[in-house]
Amino acid sequence: MLFMIRFWLEKNWVQNAVLFTLAALMVYYWGWVFDFGYKFEWSMLYTVNETYQINLGYEILRGLWVTVKITAVSAAIGLVLGTALGLSRLSDFKPLRYTATCIIEFFRNTPLLVVLFFFYFALPRALPDTLREWVFSMQFEFWTAAVAVGMYTSAFMAEVIRAGLQSIPKGILEASYSSGLSYVQVLRTIILPLAFREIIPPLGSEFLNNMKNTSLAMFVGVADMTWQAQQAEALTFKGFEATTAASVMYLSFSLIISFVLNGVNSRLRTVGNTGTSVPALFVNALCWPFGTASRLLLNPVGRFLRARKRRQAASTYLSSTRAAWLATLRRGRQALILASKAAFLAFLAACLYTVVKGVLGFDWAVVAREFSNLILWQFPNEVADPFLGLGGFALSFIIAVVAIAASFVIGLLVGLGRCSTNRIFRIPSLLYIEIIRGNPLIIVIYWVYFLIPVLFNTFFNTVWSASIALTLFTAAYLAEIVRSGIQNIPPGQVEAATASGLSYWQTMRKIILPQALKQMIPPIVGLFIAIFKDTSLVSILGVMELTSVAKAVDNRLMVNSMEIWTLAALLYFVPCFFMSKYADALERRLSPEKVNLKM
Repeated sequence: MLFMIRFWLEKNWVQNAVLFTLAALMVYYWGWVFDFGYKFEWSMLYTVNETYQINLGYEILRGLWVTVKITAVSAAIGLVLGTALGLSRLSDFKPLRYTATCIIEFFRNTPLLVVLFFFYFALPRALPDTLREWVFSMQFEFWTAAVAVGMYTSAFMAEVIRAGLQSIPKGILEASYSSGLSYVQVLRTIILPLAFREIIPPLGSEFLNNMKNTSLAMFVGVADMTWQAQQAEALTFKGFEATTAASVMYLSFSLIISFVLNGVNSRLRTVGNTGTSVPALFVNALCWPFGTASRLLLNPVGRFLRARKRRQAASTYLSSTRAAWLATLRRGRQALILASKAAFLAFLAACLYTVVKGVLGFDWAVVAREFSNLILWQFPNEVADPFLGLGGFALSFIIAVVAIAASFVIGLLVGLGRCSTNRIFRIPSLLYIEIIRGNPLIIVIYWVYFLIPVLFNTFFNTVWSASIALTLFTAAYLAEIVRSGIQNIPPGQVEAATASGLSYWQTMRKIILPQALKQMIPPIVGLFIAIFKDTSLVSILGVMELTSVAKAVDNRLMVNSMEIWTLAALLYFVPCFFMSKYADALERRLSPEKVNLKM
């Protein structure tokens, strides 16, 4: 019997029929049979609301435009600053290298929401009155969100760019210097172009993450798409429809960015170039006017410069005046480099002096008094709660542990389904992964919070809603880790297991998964760090985790924002930093290429 079922399920037309039947049954039962007690009103998205006289769908589209602007500005900031930080991480000038490392580690191990609140609440209090007034007059909320998201993204882009730079063979660098090119010329014409060709795929992932991170701009009052969707829900109590509209727009925006980045990757790739693909043709069409203009405008200049260079090369006589001039230029360049280093050291000393002076000026009595609240916020009247009424850092850690533990089973099953050749398992797994990964976490939180009452006609505890949302979100990323771990196993091992008579599940359980799980430990630790930071987003539901407690304490004290948000940032940074170092050590120890054979 099982053999017959397996025989028929291996046929493509049977798999397509099963998928179509399941989809039809879901639409039929969810649309007509089940009575959820919820009246869908999709017309709210394209008609004028009679009570408020506004078109809520149009307002969500206006929020989309704000999201696009923040994404563009923050991506530009992240790319420029990330390139500078990535280059600085490889500098021989130790003060510059250590400064870049500190900046990268701080932003990589601190939640974006805490960074956003620090820029919004704490930093303006440290500015002089005139500068603060000028900052507040320049669309403060928009620029706070764009700069905070851009600086946060730059830390991740810097590591990608650094890895790309280090992947360039050393011989290319030596050949470039031996041909007489300066450091700037080598960097501009050889190293950076080659590096960016290699890092387009991981850099594209950071651009997508940057777009999804802009959803946090709503926390500082920016009317982006997430904010507009929440406003639509608040005005009409139709959270399902509003969240669905925002989710579709975010997913569409993600697909557009992926489409463009795939075209850029195809255009720049030198090995296996697929310039005839649809994304590549689209990018080529976009770049054609600029290429034509550059050829028309720059070709005469280029011809002139090349002719002058040939004339100079043809001349074998070098006057003493010219030689003296070149020597002066070299000495001037060296003096400029030394002056730049001195200026950087002076700027760094000024920054350190300002930071130390500010820290010494903290109200340490407030820090000592509120530290226990940030660590353990207790609700004495909720002892029956499964989380014992805990809040603050303790609740953030508990939610992260629950999410990573519960998502492991889901992610393992979805990852196995994603690797399957059977469409019945592969397509639903792929849809789940892409839909979840194509939306910001805050949209997934809204989905769970608004969908559960519709399906079960009851409201869950907000902590459980947050835990479920984080679990579903984490499982999608964990499934990709499982898939990559399985695909890294040599196919010859699967063939050998099949030849020895093991079934598919026996092969997975005894051979493939034990080896894959060993490779998956470092990225799983990294995922736990990301989830621990993402627990800050559940504050949107009123869950009193660390970020919510810090905001509540800040609102109560009013005048100690710098102390509170610095302390909150450190409480996130310290465990995340040590866990990230542990993940790096695990990766070095478990990587096959790092293992030394003992003869």
